[in-house]
Amino acid sequence: MKLYYCPGACSLADHIALEEAGVPFDSESVDLKTKRTASGADFTAVTSKGYVPALVLDDGRLLTENIAVLDYLGSLFPQLVPDSDLGRTRMLEALAYISTELHKSFKPFWHQSSDAEKDAARVQISRHMQFLAGEMRGDFLFGDRPSAADFYLFVMLLWAERFGVEIPSPRRHAPARRASAGSRRAVSCRRECRGRRGPEGARSCGR
Repeated sequence: MKLYYCPGACSLADHIALEEAGVPFDSESVDLKTKRTASGADFTAVTSKGYVPALVLDDGRLLTENIAVLDYLGSLFPQLVPDSDLGRTRMLEALAYISTELHKSFKPFWHQSSDAEKDAARVQISRHMQFLAGEMRGDFLFGDRPSAADFYLFVMLLWAERFGVEIPSPRRHAPARRASAGSRRAVSCRRECRGRRGPEGARSCGR
């Protein structure tokens, strides 16, 4: 498999999931302003959507969108899915909420917006974070080990810190942040992204 990503973008969740699965994969960064990959290739030839994540499977088929990519990885690697009878369904439920409610709320920070719009977004993001904090069942969303949804939430926490969003119930969110960041693989991804991320990176998720 090959993952196309942009440092600091939502594709970090897919990057961490692949690393946590322990599967060999290729990756290539993308400049979302020029639509060029690190090797100089035209990224729109990979996906006409022009944003990340984009995962090319071993047979050449393409997957895009975080929910689809993370769910697919969960179908291959059970360790990325909550261990319960509704585990995969609950993970999809969380992924959908993070993508459609929490992720999209960051839009004012990636586009030209007024201070009032950004302040309103901070309130909305904090409210979504509060909901997720109340749903947590331990150090992670679903218990004592992370799922693919936790990696997506981890990226949202990084963004929240970056834009000065108050994270409610730190007692509940701190373990998820600490545990996600504590993984050696996650730390490696985080260092890479913090060293290279820019506004165009996170905006690449198509929100």
